Amino acid sequence: MTAPRTPTTVRKALGRLSLPERTFIADALRAETVGGVLLLLAAVAALLWANVPGLHHSYETVSHFHFGPGALGLHLSVAHWAADGLLAVFFFVAGIELKRELVAGDLRDPKAAVLPVVAALCGMAAPALVYTLTNLAGSGSLQGWAVPTATDIAFALAVLAVIGTSLPSALRAFLLTLAVVDDLFAILIIAIFFTDRLNLAALGGAAAGLAVFWLLLRKGVRGWYVYVPLAVVIWALMYNSGVHATIAGVAMGLMLRCTTREGEEHSPGEHIEHLVRPLSAGLAVPLFALFSAGVSISGGALGDVFAKPETLGVVLGLVVGKAIGIFGGTWLTVRFTRARLSEELAWADVFAMSSLAGIGFTVSLLIGELAFGSDTVLTGEVKAAVLIGSLIAAVCATILLKLRNDRYRRLCEEEERDEDLDGIPDVYEQGDPAYHLRMAEIHERKAAEHRRLAAEARHGLAEVPGGAGEESDRPA
Repeated sequence: MTAPRTPTTVRKALGRLSLPERTFIADALRAETVGGVLLLLAAVAALLWANVPGLHHSYETVSHFHFGPGALGLHLSVAHWAADGLLAVFFFVAGIELKRELVAGDLRDPKAAVLPVVAALCGMAAPALVYTLTNLAGSGSLQGWAVPTATDIAFALAVLAVIGTSLPSALRAFLLTLAVVDDLFAILIIAIFFTDRLNLAALGGAAAGLAVFWLLLRKGVRGWYVYVPLAVVIWALMYNSGVHATIAGVAMGLMLRCTTREGEEHSPGEHIEHLVRPLSAGLAVPLFALFSAGVSISGGALGDVFAKPETLGVVLGLVVGKAIGIFGGTWLTVRFTRARLSEELAWADVFAMSSLAGIGFTVSLLIGELAFGSDTVLTGEVKAAVLIGSLIAAVCATILLKLRNDRYRRLCEEEERDEDLDGIPDVYEQGDPAYHLRMAEIHERKAAEHRRLAAEARHGLAEVPGGAGEESDRPA
């Protein structure tokens, strides 16, 4: 006799998150949203400062003001310090996020990781391909192929905050995981393709510093006064090595332990991320935006964005390439694996999120500077293309998300409902007998209260002279 076959569990793509994962995602996105609003304000301030006639000269003066120890190779401009110094803090947080995803988040399970990884890879390959084809057709430079490949999660969340769209946690988690994987490959692109010279002595010193950093973590040494000076030394050595200095931040973030041990409520990585994320989102990234987004926005400059193959490739890469790449990668994953799209969502939701991921700001601006740094005019035009492409992607995503906003609001209300008032949303307790017993008691109390009110109503009606139910209630 043949044994009955065990039914294969079908994995849900963009399904409901576990409660701990949902809580972590909510906390992380709350901080990113605040940082995104500050980033948006900094970008607007940079554009005003750089384009108001009376202020333009002061913007250039401040941006190009140099300071720092020249003997150590660190006599840099303010804009340079913002790009190489402050963004190291941003990439440090990105490194911690990546480590957490790899050891405790969605990327820990290879089956669950397939969807966001494939979607992110396709979401980077397609914009690069669009840029390359546009420039081959227009005889432009291929140096900027990586500019439209990055997604700015903070800016995307700021757009969501501004338009007031209530996204279900699964879609928000999908966007965050996409951004983490996106950051990983952006880091690899910067490290591999934008390292044109190597100082082996400085690189060896940075590697030795990282080894000391790792050893101190392993030994359980505590104290910011130990790690902050060491981190600054590692960063300075990495900068002088020829490898982009932000790689130092990523490397140190990846070394932190992001799993809890007995007696720990939070891992060291989560604790440090909680402390550093406000510095990254509230200061480092907005200041970088302030000194990188200040580009000329005259009518002629806007026209040039759509006339030159390099800038047109960036715009099309962000608007068209990102949407097609992420949507296509998600569809292919679902099509050729056993994953199925959650019944609560539709492919229109995936396309809307894919369009939102076309907002490439922080890393795109950084890569634009690295790709065209020797050509000041083209660098400015590429930055303008990043801003315009991100704006178009934001408008498209806003329209698509608003069309589905009523559905999102209902899903969010369902996720937040807590009728038994135990602090845990009801959707996470459907399999718990104690929850159903609590709900039975609540409904019994409500039923008893309604029966009492009904009895009082009947009694009060019977006492009214001439009221319904009295025998004398007959026509005259």
